[in-house]
Amino acid sequence: MVPIAEFDAAWTPRLLDLAARIRSAARRALTEAIAAGRLDDLMRPHEQGAGDVTYGIDVPTEVVLTDWLAEVAREKPISLLTEDAGWRHAGPDGRGGVRDLPDFAHGGPRVVVDPIDGTRNLMADVRSAWTVIGACPPGAEPPRQRDVALGVLTEIPDSRGAIARELWAARGRGAHAREIRLGDGAVVREERLVCDASDRADHGYFPFFRYMADLRPMIARIEADFFARLEREEHAEVRNCYDDQYISNGGQLALLALGKYRMIADLRAHLAERRGASTLTTKPYDISGAVLVAAEAGCAITAAGGAELDFPLDVTTPIGFVGWHNAATRARLERHLAAALASVG
Repeated sequence: MVPIAEFDAAWTPRLLDLAARIRSAARRALTEAIAAGRLDDLMRPHEQGAGDVTYGIDVPTEVVLTDWLAEVAREKPISLLTEDAGWRHAGPDGRGGVRDLPDFAHGGPRVVVDPIDGTRNLMADVRSAWTVIGACPPGAEPPRQRDVALGVLTEIPDSRGAIARELWAARGRGAHAREIRLGDGAVVREERLVCDASDRADHGYFPFFRYMADLRPMIARIEADFFARLEREEHAEVRNCYDDQYISNGGQLALLALGKYRMIADLRAHLAERRGASTLTTKPYDISGAVLVAAEAGCAITAAGGAELDFPLDVTTPIGFVGWHNAATRARLERHLAAALASVG
């Protein structure tokens, strides 16, 4: 097993650089489309990838990823998971080039990347998207979330943004955050990322993510029950429990780690399973690196029913999750969410 400190030192700078290259490609495509009056081109579906629909704005970032994979694989073996292609395994061919490898048994890292999490925000120039990267040390088997040792979560601001936030973490070594100026890449603020200790039940954002219309009525009933319990049993001022429908799981977990969100509940997969019907859900590549960053900052991230959150790193597994800004918030409020979930058939 590669020591975490050694893996962190070798790969975190490389992953942050990859995220910066992805951000540059996405924002260049965005600003050029706006200047040409062709923003709609970025919003058209390009193709159905292995995990989700690829839109016009995704195309240049996938080129960056393919080039990066070849760049790394000329030096050392690597496995890379993306939503468009699934897992790819590559390594040096001995002649200065790259060859495909059959599986994970090559001694190199296993890396999961969602280049633009929040495509639907960014391609309309409405709100930031995020690049989400998780990296696992070498292993001969397909990895799971518990194997993720490094997480990188970096912002892709809309065309008006001048500052981008970057969060990263190594398992057992804590989390970090910084803000960089997009014009010259200068770091304007950097700090250790540590959650606060407040367990307040109001005066903050407590969103229940309701992306899919088919599940909105059920989620609304759970949400209403949850806040009624907070008002009755925790004396919360529920008018000060704010909502936010951010179409980016990476962005949701970034805001949770930064303390802007006090909780986030994405119940789609959990409720779809209960009713025996499929729906569009979070996938492993959407949140893998973000879960580690949030957890290392001190957030409590669980499966939707409260169990440990672990899953295979692939492009198909539906994921439901609940995040609390800290353990104290979970200890105070989780029972109310469990009761609200149990009350809805």
